[in-house]
Amino acid sequence: MTTFGDMMATLIFTPQLARFTAAPEIHTDALTLRAGLETAFAANPRLRAYLLDEQGCLRPNVAIFIDGHTVRDHVRLDAPLTAHSKVHVLQALSGG
Repeated sequence: MTTFGDMMATLIFTPQLARFTAAPEIHTDALTLRAGLETAFAANPRLRAYLLDEQGCLRPNVAIFIDGHTVRDHVRLDAPLTAHSKVHVLQALSGG
């Protein structure tokens, strides 16, 4: 449990994901992106299938930004997180 003064990385999911499953903002003390995502998956296991494929890699229609920088490694997802990191998880929309 976090207290008001604790600093933790924050995972923020776009509203598009909320159409399919609960995707609340997650606060985590994880040190890597994958560990942070695992925190989110523990809170909502259905979220995993929307973000990762069967091999555990980021789906092509998902983009993740950490502190404004695009995550380029979609396999290991080992980008570091800090206590101040803001992680934005976006799912691309299709259509015209």
